[in-house]
Amino acid sequence: MYPEHAHNTPALRSMQVHQPAPLAPAVPYAAPVVPMQPGPVPAVASVVLPDGRVVTGYAIEPAMPEAGAARPAVSRAAVNVALGGVGFLAVCGGLLLLTTFITALAALVTQLITLAAVIFGGWIAVQIFSSNRHGAGTTVNIRKAVIKRNHFHQ
Repeated sequence: MYPEHAHNTPALRSMQVHQPAPLAPAVPYAAPVVPMQPGPVPAVASVVLPDGRVVTGYAIEPAMPEAGAARPAVSRAAVNVALGGVGFLAVCGGLLLLTTFITALAALVTQLITLAAVIFGGWIAVQIFSSNRHGAGTTVNIRKAVIKRNHFHQ
């Protein structure tokens, strides 16, 4: 299926082999010797296990954190400033909600007034243009002109 003399280009590429360079041996750094009094030798404790074995060793006290690493107390002024900022944000949010409520209430009142005007105006129009009364319709005299059932007569 494949020709025998086909050139395979990846196999013809030259390869470079990198040899690792040895590291220099680590030179231990000698800490300066500071003369000091030896501490007290801790007492050796022996514990007898339930199976009869005896374990001997030094008692280890739990490590206590250093006194300088304790977190400093927060100043009273910083607490007051933070609480004042939170209170200010609460007041601003409340005023924003109050303003939104008042705006919505004003829009509702405006729409109710408009609806009442449309309904009342429609009722007036029905009263004026209804043909149920007297069979002749409504007559309105305006400056010598007569409007009778939507017809203009002079």
